[in-house]
Amino acid sequence: MNETLKTLTERRSCRSYKDDPIPAEILDRILEAGTYAATGMGRQSPVMIAVTDKAMRDRLSKMNAAVMGTDNDPFYGAPVVVVVLADRRVGTYLYDGSLVMGNLMNAAHALGVASCWIHRAKEEFDSAEGKAILKSLGIEGDYEGIGHCVLGYAASEIKPAAPRKANWIYRV
Repeated sequence: MNETLKTLTERRSCRSYKDDPIPAEILDRILEAGTYAATGMGRQSPVMIAVTDKAMRDRLSKMNAAVMGTDNDPFYGAPVVVVVLADRRVGTYLYDGSLVMGNLMNAAHALGVASCWIHRAKEEFDSAEGKAILKSLGIEGDYEGIGHCVLGYAASEIKPAAPRKANWIYRV
């Protein structure tokens, strides 16, 4: 099977990670793949924040957990969090950011790194604390958090795909 199709059919979300860091050269390749996601009219509305600093990772985890009303780690122990945001002024921003998330997860799988899409980035970065983080990074504009792509090495074997549902495809 073609390697791309193999990646697309075998990638699954991981919800338990080892503490092992991702080598910088691997992370850079994953991030670069995110920059090649299709965007509406090539406007490239998304930005990514690659978080490897444990203090910032833990701060984002607490912010995310607070949105859910819990104190558990919503990032499942993953050592890297890539926050994807997109410029609300671009009509396709939500789709653009979603495609970036997909590219990140598929590239990670192709490189032997596990991933999971974690929601609530919108609520985090609409908050005063989230806006302050963006400002401290020099990110200006009307950005909406699309998602967190958590990355790391799986702590256990990832389950294979469930059978595909009936009536997924209709042909005309």
